[in-house]
Amino acid sequence: MIKLQVRGSTMPVQVIIVDDHAVVRQGLRIFLEMDDELVIVGEAADGATAVQLARELLPDVVLMDLLLPVMDGITATGEIRRGLPNTEVIALTSVLESDLVLRAIQAGAIGYLLKDTDAPKLRQAIKAAAAGQVQLSP
Repeated sequence: MIKLQVRGSTMPVQVIIVDDHAVVRQGLRIFLEMDDELVIVGEAADGATAVQLARELLPDVVLMDLLLPVMDGITATGEIRRGLPNTEVIALTSVLESDLVLRAIQAGAIGYLLKDTDAPKLRQAIKAAAAGQVQLSP
């Protein structure tokens, strides 16, 4: 069981879901809430809102789509990582382009997963990211 130690108590991993498609956010929420070691603390439909929410909520992990309106996911990842070094970001996208992978990692993403990743692997990747472990799609 992976939970974070915070001020002497054990807490579930706090997650923000960022995707511009509401149905994707809802689906991710359903999959992730099946695990009592994870709690969804917020959702955002664009990168700028994701950065604002991360600053307010201080999540352990942000699941970040890369192709977003207002501010793209790579820029948002960089903003979050610069301002919140204890918050990890996992790029979760349908696009597998080496340039995007490299840019996401350079921006500070600890992981890069495709949206076709199954729910148990996604939950495992979030817990691993919260523990500081790199997760990359094959």
